Amino acid sequence: MIRADVRTACAAALATLLGAVALTPVFTSRGWFPPAFVVVGAVLAGGLLLRAAARRTSRGSDQELSGPWAVLVPVGQLALVVCVLTALFAPDGAIAGVLPTPSSLDGLGGVLADGAAEVREQATPALPLTGLLALTTLFVGLVAILVDLLAVTARRAAVAGLVLLVLVCVPVGTVTGGIGLPALVGPAVGFAVLLWADQQRVLTGLHGWAGGGGTALRIGAVALVAGVLLGPLVPIRPEGSFGTGLGGGIGGSTGTALDPVAELRGELSRPEPIDLLRVDASVEDLGYLRAVALDQYDPEQGWTLSNLDGETAVIERFPLAPLPPRQPSRPVTAAIEVLEHDDRFLPVPTSPLSVEVDGDTGDWRFDGSTGTVFGRDVTTAEGRYRVTAAEPRPSAELLSRAVPLPEGSDLQGRFGSLPELDPSIGALAAELTAGAATPYEQVRRIQDYLTDRANGFTYSLSTSPGTTGDDLLDFLRLKRGYCEQYAGAMAVLVRQAGLPARVALGYTPGEVQPDGTRLVTSDDAHAWVEVFFQGSGWVPFDPTPIAIDRRVALPWSPRVTDRREDLEEAPAPSAPTEAPPVEVPREDRVPEAVPQAQTPQEATTSLRPVLVTAGAVAGVAALLALPGGLRLLQRRRRLAGGDPGGVWDELRAGATDLGIRLDPAWTPRRVAEELTAAARPEPGLAEAFSTLARAEEAAAYGPPGGGTPDPRLPQALRTAQHALLAARPLPRRLGARLWPASVLDGLRDALPRRPGTAPAAVR
Repeated sequence: MIRADVRTACAAALATLLGAVALTPVFTSRGWFPPAFVVVGAVLAGGLLLRAAARRTSRGSDQELSGPWAVLVPVGQLALVVCVLTALFAPDGAIAGVLPTPSSLDGLGGVLADGAAEVREQATPALPLTGLLALTTLFVGLVAILVDLLAVTARRAAVAGLVLLVLVCVPVGTVTGGIGLPALVGPAVGFAVLLWADQQRVLTGLHGWAGGGGTALRIGAVALVAGVLLGPLVPIRPEGSFGTGLGGGIGGSTGTALDPVAELRGELSRPEPIDLLRVDASVEDLGYLRAVALDQYDPEQGWTLSNLDGETAVIERFPLAPLPPRQPSRPVTAAIEVLEHDDRFLPVPTSPLSVEVDGDTGDWRFDGSTGTVFGRDVTTAEGRYRVTAAEPRPSAELLSRAVPLPEGSDLQGRFGSLPELDPSIGALAAELTAGAATPYEQVRRIQDYLTDRANGFTYSLSTSPGTTGDDLLDFLRLKRGYCEQYAGAMAVLVRQAGLPARVALGYTPGEVQPDGTRLVTSDDAHAWVEVFFQGSGWVPFDPTPIAIDRRVALPWSPRVTDRREDLEEAPAPSAPTEAPPVEVPREDRVPEAVPQAQTPQEATTSLRPVLVTAGAVAGVAALLALPGGLRLLQRRRRLAGGDPGGVWDELRAGATDLGIRLDPAWTPRRVAEELTAAARPEPGLAEAFSTLARAEEAAAYGPPGGGTPDPRLPQALRTAQHALLAARPLPRRLGARLWPASVLDGLRDALPRRPGTAPAAVR
């Protein structure tokens, strides 16, 4: 019973780790696995030690756990999980950095609270941030305890396999697109391991070399095949987020916050604007107040924010977003008073160096990859803050000298990737950038296309219904939209041209007030584009034809219309003049705007990569399992008719697999004596070996075909092999199952031998 429990406990731990493989597509790296491995190991060790102590206390090594011990074991395992979390994530204040104290538990609670916030903020694949890792470790630890409780204490290992579905539900419910083969194979193999443990204990009652292992193998194989074939058909959440996270978009509770999926129409189409911010800046021509950058594009969802790195509070980091050394800039300071703005994203000037929020105790964080200041369970409501920044001021000459990023660049991979798009978009980008000598020229040509009135683009919140089901295609065809469409389209075309780009959301600087401050209202909500140039960093471009009084001066990216106006500014008196261009008024709000049609495109999923990978994995698995499979068939063939010779051959083969040397010249009685000495003493063991030996002698030396099979032989064989297994260490037992020596010796004997070479002796 003790050895069976050890085997089942190890199987439960292995199954949990295999099930945890399902979390692989949830994270951007495998940094989550080492803590998960440690916590599962702690649960396993705790269970083994506590159960050993329970049996020693009860003075019955084969007694099942009952009463208080059945409860104390999982409680002790939970305490070990807390110790692991303390050692990994909150060692300060803990005894020896491991044993929790009130102060360390308080710190651990803070880490787990950060993890809960990161769950809301992250989209999959998520960054392995400290808080999220702590939550994941706790989650895997609880699953390990539950699997161990069901498999070992409750003796329901097969039922414990259902718990692995909890791990599978995480990627199924959060990952956009396919979750990959490992997430399917891992839990399926883990389920097979639990079935094997259950069959070992229940079906055969002993070591289960026949029915138990074969049944578990068959069911596990069915689960694996079903997972591979049905996995691509499992419905998945389109958001690709943990829940209410930024990947799916959130908004402020008051309706005055920027939605990170760029739904700015709610701000711009209000019948009356709302006063949001009052800004006292050190410069008269203040630039954008930047709130957040969107880095992922999907034809159905538009631009979204992937993940935010909330590891460092703004009060602990300086400078926040320094510009590259070659980038010209100007210093800007701004004192900002929040009026009716209520958002988790803090509007700040471009390239902030420091942010001081009144009353901030570390709740405001900075994401360096997107240059975003965001709140951890806090909003901007009724606050004040001060910002120092270094606004970029690149020259056109400097940008024209920038070269493309090297192939394989991480920045290019994140901010330059696109899903499969309509071929017409790629054709348009290629047409616009054909012959462009530099990245800067490519960007300027794309912007010129969107800002040249001759191309028919019009700014309006009222858009005609589209027909393609793709907002980008509809905008490029109908050429009518507002800042979200302009910025989103330009960013896609820039990426299509091979350059990193993203969509920035925030506010234009607002109107100057009599006291010199600026008032930012909901009318100033805006979206623009940021393009990365090597040596200069992120540079803003604005293709939206907004009113002149709302524009931010960007000398390196003048609009085509602006350049024409400059040339026509002083025409000759006698020359005919064109009518002055009509600028979009500031009050361009359409309360009853017509939304574009939203027709989700059918996603096409190719099974070929999945099937090819599954075939490769199945081939390797079949090769590794070949000796064990041959051994199983051999055993069934020998025991099929109950022949004493077959039973005896099976006994000797099992001993050979366990590394017990048997001389071929020994008589059956001598073999029985040697095996009895090598086995673990058990009641009736000597009689079992004697029964097997006498049956072999009678079959070998008695009259041919005489007598009927002894009905005691199957039970005697089970008793003998169980005792032999129990006397060998776990590695030897595993080797006997996976790579049985009797089969390998038989394969070697079947190979051609040089003349004079004797066949291998049976050991």
